[in-house]
Amino acid sequence: MGLYSETTSNYTQDYAPLGYEPPIPGLIGSSKAMGDVYRLTRKVAQTNASVLLLGETGTGKEMIASAVHRLSQRVSGPFVKVNCGALSESLLESELFGHVRGAFTGAIGNRTGRFEAAHGGSIFLDEINSTTLHLQVKLLRVLQEREFERVGDTATIRVDTRVIAASNRHLLEEVGEGKFREDLYWRLNVVPIRIPPLRERREDIPELVAHFLNVYSEVNDRHVVHIQREAMEALQDHTWPGNVRELQNYVERAVVLAEGDELALELLPPEIRSGDNRSAMSLGRGVADFDTLAFEVVQQGLQDADPEAEDLHLRVVNRVEKELIVQVMSSCANVQTKAATRLGINRNTLHKKLKEYEIES
Repeated sequence: MGLYSETTSNYTQDYAPLGYEPPIPGLIGSSKAMGDVYRLTRKVAQTNASVLLLGETGTGKEMIASAVHRLSQRVSGPFVKVNCGALSESLLESELFGHVRGAFTGAIGNRTGRFEAAHGGSIFLDEINSTTLHLQVKLLRVLQEREFERVGDTATIRVDTRVIAASNRHLLEEVGEGKFREDLYWRLNVVPIRIPPLRERREDIPELVAHFLNVYSEVNDRHVVHIQREAMEALQDHTWPGNVRELQNYVERAVVLAEGDELALELLPPEIRSGDNRSAMSLGRGVADFDTLAFEVVQQGLQDADPEAEDLHLRVVNRVEKELIVQVMSSCANVQTKAATRLGINRNTLHKKLKEYEIES
């Protein structure tokens, strides 16, 4: 998807600023944020450690997982991908571990699971946060013991499979809510790699746009090779709640609709042309991730303030902190000791803030 390129970059020779990590062949982006991802990906690839990829939907976690495999000693082995969020618990268990004939209704023969199929290579478990607690027990055993049984069987199968997992949610919060096993979290989180959202690497947008223009011009037998300056500025001003996947979609649509060789501003959707990022968020996803919400809260605070204001911290940070304290106090039945623990501050600090913000306990 969005990070991928068929061509090997000459970035190391021609484009890399001093001290920046060169892109991994097959990936797009020469920003500092992506340089940090490349550096960590190269390091971890040479080991057998489990990898946990963290990032919003559409940031390209699958492409980084593929890069980890390609750069590893397991490159000659299989790279097996499983979307854990796309299947029910029973189907996912069979998909991962296989089953024997008669294990359940419809099991008319033996089936090899994805872990077994990935023996000697790597398995990518996308949206691992969507797995049930029952299935997480079996995943933990595979990670620790490298063994499992097929559904309906008693024979133990041993595998040598590297696990690369991905989540678009904060797994530690899922642990706190009882939705994800803590022992599995720590077993997966040996080497976490955070994939930055597109709004944190806007300097990569021109390179990504150029790549998608080439791809979709060829696919659709078009010749859209230029982009209007106003269009590029609008793309770089957008907050991209759907990340690279959203950009990919907009470029494809523009190529299809273009009548000439230029991607012009009028070919982009209204939320891009108007700069209304909130509209894009509500139309595209319904509920924004925490980082997007934080970005928009700060943006709104800056918009509401006078251009020469010198109290931005008070206007934005203090207001958010006050709201956080109010909600945590409410959830803790106004017990200050408990609320202070949840907030991660001592009781005296909380008492001072209650007084400062005039919050009645």
